[in-house]
Amino acid sequence: MYPLLFRHILSRMDPETAHHSAMLLIRVLGVAPFSWAVRSFTRPAESLRVDALGLTFDSPFGVAAGFDKDAIGTAGLYAFGFGHVEVGTVTALAQGGNPKPRLFRLIPDRAVINRMGFNNHGAQAAAVRLTKLRRKRQRAVLGVNIGKSRVVDVADATLDYVRSTRLLAPLADYLVVNVSSPNTPGLRGLQAIDTLRPLLEAVRDASGSTPLLVKIAPDLPDDEVEAVSRLAVDVGLSGLIATNTTLSRDALTTDAAIVAAAGAGGLSGAPLKSRALEVLRVVRGVVPSDFCVISVGGVETADDVQERLDAGATLVQGYTAFLYRGPLWARQINRGLVAN
Repeated sequence: MYPLLFRHILSRMDPETAHHSAMLLIRVLGVAPFSWAVRSFTRPAESLRVDALGLTFDSPFGVAAGFDKDAIGTAGLYAFGFGHVEVGTVTALAQGGNPKPRLFRLIPDRAVINRMGFNNHGAQAAAVRLTKLRRKRQRAVLGVNIGKSRVVDVADATLDYVRSTRLLAPLADYLVVNVSSPNTPGLRGLQAIDTLRPLLEAVRDASGSTPLLVKIAPDLPDDEVEAVSRLAVDVGLSGLIATNTTLSRDALTTDAAIVAAAGAGGLSGAPLKSRALEVLRVVRGVVPSDFCVISVGGVETADDVQERLDAGATLVQGYTAFLYRGPLWARQINRGLVAN
C-alpha cells in the first residue's frame, strides 16, 4: 500500500512538506494508546538486543540524525520499532537553516539531496524536550547530534560546541560531534586532525560520563579516515559514526538536468551504499574491537544491515530509505535480521 501512496501522492508533494506531514503522523502514533498498539506490532525480537556504549539497544537498527531535528517524534519512532533515535543536528543557537527549496528527491536512485543547513530550535529548546523524554519508562535510546551554529566563526567553533554539550550531554544517552555536514560553511574543515583534536578534547571534558562519538564524511580519503579513527581512540571517545552525506554525484541514474537543478547539498540514499561500507571497513581495521562503530549510508534492507554488522558495525542507522519504504521499514528490517 505504501508504494502506491508514495507514487501517487507523496512523491508529488514538496519533499519538506511531505516530511512535516509524516512527522505529524509519527507524533500522533507516539501517544498512548496508539503507541501501545503500534509497538505491539513492531516490537523487535529479544534476540536483536545489543549492548554498546554502556546501554542496551532493543535492535541494532536506529534512525540517523536529520530525521528528527528537534526531538519531537522520538516516541513515535520508538513505537515503529527503531532501536535508537539520534536527534538533531542541534546547534547552540536556534537557526532557520538554508533558504527553501532545500530538499530534493532523486527517485530513480532512491536518493535525496539536502542542504537543510542545521535548521533547528536550538540547544535550550532541545534540552526542555529531552528532559521530558527521559522521564518515560519505555523509550528508544536517545542520541543527540550537535553541530556548529552558522553565525559562529569557525575559529570559535569549540566554544559553540561546548555550549551545546553542557546543555545536552546530561540529557543524552550518547552525544555526537558532527563535523561532517556539507551544508554549514567551513564545518568539514574541522575534520583536519590539528583542529579536530582540541575540539574533541574540549567536548569530551564538558560531556562528563556521557558516551561521546564523532561523525565523519564519506568524502575523506582512506588515510584521513584512518587518522580520524585513531584520533577518536586516542582522545578517549566511545565511538565513531561513518558516514554523513556525500558531495559526490557519481553513477547516478536520475536525469542529469534534474540533478543539476537540485544544486548543492549532501547526497544520501542508495548511491552512498558502497562508499559507506568501504569507510566502515577502514575504520574497523584501525580501532579496537570494543570501540563502537555506527554505520550509516545507503542502508535499505535487512541484508544491508546484516552486511554492515558482518563488516564490524556495532549499530546501524538509516534515514533516506524511510522515505521510500514507509512506516513499517524498521519492522521489516528487524524481522529480516531475525530470519538471517
